[in-house]
Amino acid sequence: MLFQRRMTDKEWILQQLGSSQDVTLKNLNHADNNVDILYITSVTDGKILQDTVILPFYRTNESGYKTYLQSLPNQEQPKKREDLLSQVLQGYVAIFTGNQTFIIDVQKLLNTTSGNATVETVIQGPQKALSESIDTNHNMVRRRYPQASLRLIHMKVGSLSQTKVTMAYDENIANMDIVERVKDSLRTIEVDVVQAAGQLHRAINKKQRTLFPTMMITERPDRIAYNLAVGKVIILIDGTPFALIAPSVFYDFMASMEDVYHTYWTSKFIILLRYFGLAVSLLLPGLYVGLTAFNTEVVRFQLALSIAGSRIGVPYPAYLEVLAMLFMMEMLIEASVRLPKSIGQTATTVGGLILGQAAVEAGLVSNVMIIIVSAVAISNFVIPINAMAFSMRVAKYIILALTTFFGMVGLVIGSIGLIGYLTSLESFGHPYLKVFRETQSKG
Repeated sequence: MLFQRRMTDKEWILQQLGSSQDVTLKNLNHADNNVDILYITSVTDGKILQDTVILPFYRTNESGYKTYLQSLPNQEQPKKREDLLSQVLQGYVAIFTGNQTFIIDVQKLLNTTSGNATVETVIQGPQKALSESIDTNHNMVRRRYPQASLRLIHMKVGSLSQTKVTMAYDENIANMDIVERVKDSLRTIEVDVVQAAGQLHRAINKKQRTLFPTMMITERPDRIAYNLAVGKVIILIDGTPFALIAPSVFYDFMASMEDVYHTYWTSKFIILLRYFGLAVSLLLPGLYVGLTAFNTEVVRFQLALSIAGSRIGVPYPAYLEVLAMLFMMEMLIEASVRLPKSIGQTATTVGGLILGQAAVEAGLVSNVMIIIVSAVAISNFVIPINAMAFSMRVAKYIILALTTFFGMVGLVIGSIGLIGYLTSLESFGHPYLKVFRETQSKG
């Protein structure tokens, strides 16, 4: 009869931690003393480890070293393997000497070095954002997602910049086909310098001229942990406080992390509100042109009279009126981004009010047009992810152009064409309009 040898604690922990490249096993050998130390570099402080564990080893013999370890106030001798693994994941170092195992607290706490989220803000929820240091981001991800199945794979991209990037995924949940696709994409990209997440996204994307993003850019560690838990792959980049999430589908770009923190019905209502805002931002300019210039019989008689009355004295067609005001709105939005934060919002708000009022009084645009442009601007800001908001800003001009030439038929054709285009998109093999679920992640 064959008996299977029982794994030691060290072998079992190494098996659980797998191929993650931030897991370190070192053998220390001095005179007759021999120990192994196991730790995770991203959550342990190298200086504390050196001063507390490594240097004392070379200054004492075997019995003296054990006595020293037992005297440390932050040492423990775990009774269960699971407890040992849990503490290693938190930043403890495991010391295997003879038939004894010690764990010493050498945690590296770096969360305070990062700033608050400025792009993906929430009212309720964590406020911290990623850092520009990839080592700090490793630490934040490990602390947000302390699972033994988390794998960190280090690479370098950019033939000149040699930028460090890290792939992070949960080996027990992620679809390995998607993991391999992302890994191959990183290995095969041809770019000289990588300095930002958006630049890497463009290099990875095989369809260079696609209108919609197929990877999400995020600054939030809680969003990273949430997406790791549903089987997605995270790409951390050195030198930027933003990470990439793959695959990302249309629904992901309409969701905010605050949806997870609200009650069920509140979050569902807010999500529906976003989709309504998306429809308003996308279709309202074209709808206005179609109803005023082509199909006035569709609206009620009183509303048609009201719109016609407001346009008395406007010297050009409805589509030029819409284009002029939309372009002015786009310039105000860009100005708010480029101006210093202390004056940006004030300048654009005052500028918008003065410009709109002056245009109406001069008879260049109608009152209804001002209402429509304001509604479009507000609705566009409801979309929580900037990449999708920018894409929809472009898409509304395509629908507006079709409506200008073909009326309401053009609006319908543009809407159907947009849905068809979204249907044709994929994100690393996953359909763009299909919700990514954990139950699907294992393939």
